[in-house]
Amino acid sequence: MRTRLLAATLTALAAVSLAACSSSGSSSGKATTAAGSPTTAAANPSDASTGSAAATPATSTPSTPSAPSASATADGATGAPAGSSPGADGSAPAKPAPPADAGLPAKPDSDLTGKVVAALNAIDPAIVGGKPDQVVEQARKQCQSMYQFPKDKAKLIELADQHFTSPDHPQGFGPDTAAKINDALRTTLCPSPR
Repeated sequence: MRTRLLAATLTALAAVSLAACSSSGSSSGKATTAAGSPTTAAANPSDASTGSAAATPATSTPSTPSAPSASATADGATGAPAGSSPGADGSAPAKPAPPADAGLPAKPDSDLTGKVVAALNAIDPAIVGGKPDQVVEQARKQCQSMYQFPKDKAKLIELADQHFTSPDHPQGFGPDTAAKINDALRTTLCPSPR
């Protein structure tokens, strides 16, 4: 009796594993349905060989509870890699998008604002142009750019030229000044890149 039960359980486990491996879309509903059919089929031939109706509940009852646990094990084993493997259409799993304010430093207090303004005035007083609040907001946006493109110096220089403009410099202050602005912001306002 135990041998038949073990054989039925192993057959059900093999059927569940085969069904889980062969299904292209890893759906627990499909795996459970596929697991239920082979378990019943495996239990019925055992019952037919014994020839008794009383053996049917004894054989099918233990194998039925073991089939869902085997199914759960198979789903858990195949479910974890399936989440990290490419989808059915071959695309990579979607990476969550960073928040819109990623890399944006908090609004600085008056001491830090003074340091940022002083560092930018040391480069060129026209950068601040008498508008410290506006230049601090531009600096925060530049910090966010530094977070997004930590190793792309050319891109950061281009973005600094876009963020820091004045009436006399509507296209920015040029690449040399933009590089100095980036250096000044790294030492005052911007957190270290990732």
